[in-house]
Amino acid sequence: MGKSKWLKGLGVVLSLALLAGCSGQSKEAKAPGQAGDEILIGANFELSGDVATYGTSSLNSAMLYFDEVNAKGGINGKKIKIVKYDNKSDKAESLSVVTRLVTQDKVSAVIGPVTSGNTLSVVTFADDKKVPVITPTATNPDVTVDPKTGKVHDYVFRTCFLDSFQGKAAAEFALKKGAKNAVVLVSQADEYSKGLGKFFKETFTAGGGTIAGEEAFDKNDNDYLAILTKVKGKNPDVIYLPAYYEAVGKIVKQARGLGITATFVGSDGWDSPKLTEVAGKDNLNNCFFTNHYTPEDPDPAVQAFVKAYKEKYGQVPDALGALAYDGARLLVDAIERAGSAEPQKIKEALAATKDFPAVTGKFTLNENHDPVKDIVIVELKDGLQTVHSKLKAQ
Repeated sequence: MGKSKWLKGLGVVLSLALLAGCSGQSKEAKAPGQAGDEILIGANFELSGDVATYGTSSLNSAMLYFDEVNAKGGINGKKIKIVKYDNKSDKAESLSVVTRLVTQDKVSAVIGPVTSGNTLSVVTFADDKKVPVITPTATNPDVTVDPKTGKVHDYVFRTCFLDSFQGKAAAEFALKKGAKNAVVLVSQADEYSKGLGKFFKETFTAGGGTIAGEEAFDKNDNDYLAILTKVKGKNPDVIYLPAYYEAVGKIVKQARGLGITATFVGSDGWDSPKLTEVAGKDNLNNCFFTNHYTPEDPDPAVQAFVKAYKEKYGQVPDALGALAYDGARLLVDAIERAGSAEPQKIKEALAATKDFPAVTGKFTLNENHDPVKDIVIVELKDGLQTVHSKLKAQ
């Protein structure tokens, strides 16, 4: 064989080998969220920082359900693999975590963050990258609908009710208890707290009540006596305190120490075992808060979840844990209905959710990707939760 013919033959062989190699790589390439026999799900939770108990119970609950699914063979024969990171209860870190989950880990969907502020930091990214985010507990209305444009965030969903409903329910409850005047205490740098305060004031005044005063506090303070002295001078029937458990515990304890006997009404941010530790059980009487569920609810679905959680973690799950469990169940349900772990198809299945049988109450996702569901009024008696009443979904 001549040298030129030999070189041409070698070129053909190399070209064919290269094409075969490329073809093989194409067959092995994985779609987002697909890693062999696994479906990758991201977890973006507050595992340290201000609301670490929320993030921990949420992650525990999601893992509880995913483990249950895997024990039964997974989803369509594929096991779920959780890729989890700590967002440190920080907005910038929450965005960093979701960026890593989507761009590096290639997850199919993300559960979390927990708080409204942290979730608001990731919604635009979720839409841009077209990867579904399910927040179990971010109650701010702006999480699913852009307040500037009125446009729904296509890839953002939640399993909790909205602050607009929660704030209204708290005000209606206070009015039904006979409250004539109220003082509103809000955390000055927290969208969640300020939003709830706004909705409470609107409904309370519309119902004939008077806002005797409003004070903003720093959640990182330890001494609230100056603010509470002003509150005491207003002699309110009710004090509305929509905030998270650490600050709530300090404020309630110091208020009772000053001799303030007014009814405290709070929000779902009160729901943590840490509240009683911080406030002291004797101070947690004549206190109520709006919530998504209580472990004392006799509903069989609630009790089955509480039993499973206690057996695995040795603790009673809070409402945020229950909502995360529902979020995990909702995601698995959507993947099964979609018949795929492809993000676009998951999104479409989530948007079509109707009559979903959640632990925190059956719901349908409306056009804004918000669940239409009931709300629980929890009463604290020496720090222990009891179901006072339930308000129907609106």
